[in-house]
Amino acid sequence: MLRVRTRSSPRMTALAKLLEAALFAALRPISEADLARLEPEAGVDGVRRALDELRAHYDDPEAGHAVELVEQGGGWQLLTRAEYAEAIERAQIAERPQRLTAAALETLAVIAYRQPIGRAEVEEIRGVAVGGVLKTLVERGLVDVVGRAEGLGRPLLYGTTPRFLEQFALRHLEELPRADELAVALRANPATL
Repeated sequence: MLRVRTRSSPRMTALAKLLEAALFAALRPISEADLARLEPEAGVDGVRRALDELRAHYDDPEAGHAVELVEQGGGWQLLTRAEYAEAIERAQIAERPQRLTAAALETLAVIAYRQPIGRAEVEEIRGVAVGGVLKTLVERGLVDVVGRAEGLGRPLLYGTTPRFLEQFALRHLEELPRADELAVALRANPATL
């Protein structure tokens, strides 16, 4: 087991310290319900208070932490602050995100904005077959089958996953840019998944 010395404020509650340890060890965002299982007596309300305490700890400008507590992808995660991302990526210390093709990004955008949606509808909107692209998005865990449509053959319906939210640093789908903002957002942040 990896043990790393971290310095936490002696003023932090025991629950905040426990959450800090769990978030440090996790590879993915952890939901409040899952965090509450660490200390069932605290409940979700207690976890929320401890998360607020932990976030205040990491946001304290005098402490100058290089990591921050972020809510995204349906949970909470300790992440490196954005200002250090370029240096860490340049040194190839962290796992490098895989890039998506323009076709994959377009398909992902159609699914994100129109979900739940069937393959035929995505193909109608894009004007091309998307079978291979859709398979890639499912393999990467960005979209998944969320149900079946009514009608002939009951085709599969696709929607985005918590990993999609995590990769795009979103807490929920309502944070997606409006359609008129999307073109600007894609130009500013090229395909880096």
